Amino acid sequence: MMKTIDGTKLDSQFKYDVAAWPGGENVTMCYSCGTCTAACPASDVNAEFNPRKIIRQVLLGMRAEVLSSPLLWECIQCYACTSQCPQNVKFRDVMRVLREMAVAEGFAPSEMIDQAKQLGTFTIEMRQKLIAQALAGGDACEKTKAKIEKVLE
Repeated sequence: MMKTIDGTKLDSQFKYDVAAWPGGENVTMCYSCGTCTAACPASDVNAEFNPRKIIRQVLLGMRAEVLSSPLLWECIQCYACTSQCPQNVKFRDVMRVLREMAVAEGFAPSEMIDQAKQLGTFTIEMRQKLIAQALAGGDACEKTKAKIEKVLE
């Protein structure tokens, strides 16, 4: 189904705002070849997730629609799109920029922000536990222990 775009709601500055963030510099170089979408495992799972469409919306200036979309959070940051892009758009980095903009501009759901914080805390705790276990472990952990001790020197 075709969707009509209201030209009065477009933000012509949006693409330049994205390009101003580290990682978004090449967003305007996209010529919609679709290589990113073809390479994307997330788009294989969810047909609604379409990197080419997201970039096109950015270029058109659909700020509110892009930054409020739950699809922003479906990118798994795997780098497949970026590695295949003939224009070096770095879609993975553009998605990170869009997520940061969504948070900064109040578009990100508060529960999403809370979940991200919890995930960050969990990740740090797991790393600490794995390091402690490696340092206290037996023969199986000796190589890891030696590497960690070398880094800590």
